[in-house]
Amino acid sequence: MNIDDIIDHIYPLPTASKEKLKKYIIEVKRPKGFRLMESDKVITKVYFLKKGIVRAYASTENNDITFWFGTEGEPIVSMKSYVDEKPGYESIELLEDCELYQLETKKLKQFFNEDIHIANWGRKFAERELVKTEELIISRQYKTALERYKDLLKEKPYLLQRVQLGHIASYLGITQVSLSRIRAEIR
Repeated sequence: MNIDDIIDHIYPLPTASKEKLKKYIIEVKRPKGFRLMESDKVITKVYFLKKGIVRAYASTENNDITFWFGTEGEPIVSMKSYVDEKPGYESIELLEDCELYQLETKKLKQFFNEDIHIANWGRKFAERELVKTEELIISRQYKTALERYKDLLKEKPYLLQRVQLGHIASYLGITQVSLSRIRAEIR
């Protein structure tokens, strides 16, 4: 997905504002398994996924808990670092070789002060991230594992071909054995 489409999907910008922003966006490639972000570190960049898939997870003593998958066109950001310039909670691992667009948060925040259109774009960006977080919390609190799996099949069926079942089970908050049972029940 190209950067113009990603920017416009968040919030359309006038050409001059978009070109100003794009001057500071660079393309980077990283291999499968690369950790783009690590928990307990301040992340100074925002990424947009051109190609590939990533997962966000938090580590516990016994395992990793996956709570988000990012695919083409999606932003990748540590909101705690982005908003408060404090260490984030999450780690981000690339599940495929990825092509990304990278932007320094410091430069983006400078543009917020200089260009009202980019400031509004940044507000819409943060609002969208908030809504995603809200949907995740509501899903985890009020839906059964079966309902969460059906939602995944409906909204992101391609994840089942591109992501290890262990990561999907973790994302759903269940064991891999429980995921196998749910999948057998649906068949």
